[in-house]
Amino acid sequence: MADEVFIAISSKMLHGKSKAYVSRALARKAEGNLDEYQLWASLALELLGKAALAKHHPSLIVDPNHWQSLFVAAGINVTTDVKTITAKTVFERLTHLAPRFDKDTQKFCLAISERRNAELHSADVPFRAMKLDAWERQYWYACDCILKSMESSLEDWLGAADAQSPRELLEEAKQALQAAIELRIKAARARFDDLKKAERDRLKEEATARHAIHQRGALSADYDGVWEQTCPACNCKAFMAGTQDYEEISEDADRGVVWETVERSFIPEEFVCRSCDLTLVGGAEVEAAGLSDPHTETEERELEYEPDYGND
Repeated sequence: MADEVFIAISSKMLHGKSKAYVSRALARKAEGNLDEYQLWASLALELLGKAALAKHHPSLIVDPNHWQSLFVAAGINVTTDVKTITAKTVFERLTHLAPRFDKDTQKFCLAISERRNAELHSADVPFRAMKLDAWERQYWYACDCILKSMESSLEDWLGAADAQSPRELLEEAKQALQAAIELRIKAARARFDDLKKAERDRLKEEATARHAIHQRGALSADYDGVWEQTCPACNCKAFMAGTQDYEEISEDADRGVVWETVERSFIPEEFVCRSCDLTLVGGAEVEAAGLSDPHTETEERELEYEPDYGND
């Protein structure tokens, strides 16, 4: 179906256009035109995100309030005026499809798209105020996350030669972050160990009494799930939060009613320990701390049925 879908929402065509735009971005960088470098890069990023969503299904990138576009996404070409979702929605949806595309990355992508809109639709010049170090590493990280979700890579997207510099930037950033997180954990452990034993025991006791359901107020964003996680610094009970990755349901008939067993998987994105004040925000920091394993929960709930339409 992907090969037959209308060109405007074809994953293959969107991917190809994103390659053309990122090529223009790199050409502008080589010329020293950093304003246009960020402009073309921002356009390439949104197109790449739409290509990733459309690869799963074209309906993920069309405007759900425009029925003609939904028909086109289903393979029924009733119009050539296809409406697609905004950049904000693209990046929101990617958090559920690209495991490493966390809320921190989502915020960055939204910010660069907003600067692009200001650049194109106002007299403001937001790109000129942005230094290269302030956005470039995180940009390539976001692209790498999206490409991996498509089973692709920077090398496939940019070409091996052009991908060398972004790949080096990512590796440097990863090594620097790894060192920083190790030092952060070490410092939190030292703070906790320096406390008197009675204080440490009190903090451990308070941590044991805490429940995941009450921890959302301590987090920087609204996540799909919160669960217990042992702190790597003080070994107290702490909490991890993240975005739901998938949900699987199996139905069982039991006790005269129908129940469903739901298994949900979450990608870790933020860690908080209230005993030693260790915090990790974003999938990259969580991964650097060795806490990136997905979390799975299973629960049983009664099925809910749609009401009758009254036409029987």
